[in-house]
Amino acid sequence: MTAPATAETGLRTEYPFTLPRGYVDETGRVHRDGVMRLATARDEITTQADQRAKQNPAYLTVLLLERTVTTLGEVPVVDTFLIESLFASDLAFLQDLYRRINADGHTEVAVSCPHCGNDFAVDVAGDAPGGS
Repeated sequence: MTAPATAETGLRTEYPFTLPRGYVDETGRVHRDGVMRLATARDEITTQADQRAKQNPAYLTVLLLERTVTTLGEVPVVDTFLIESLFASDLAFLQDLYRRINADGHTEVAVSCPHCGNDFAVDVAGDAPGGS
């Protein structure tokens, strides 16, 4: 696994996250903590050329997440079956995280406190070490 940031470039390539619900494996164990890496051009090109994505454009999301989610809990391999088996809320969370780190370049969202009205930023990927 590559380091989340390098001292020379300061480029962050991996983003830890915690799923809202979690993947439930065949033994009933829940896996919530994982890591997503930045997508490469190869990830985008390869998934768009995949026959499953050509037949169903919505499947592109599954293929991109399969390639960029590098770990999830103690599951040995993140594959299409695992991504397909996620709860809809977890899939939506990962889609948003993918968009944020690959298009927006950050994982923070602006929020306002409902009690005091103060505005602040929250890292939706969780307490990610290494800065952004």
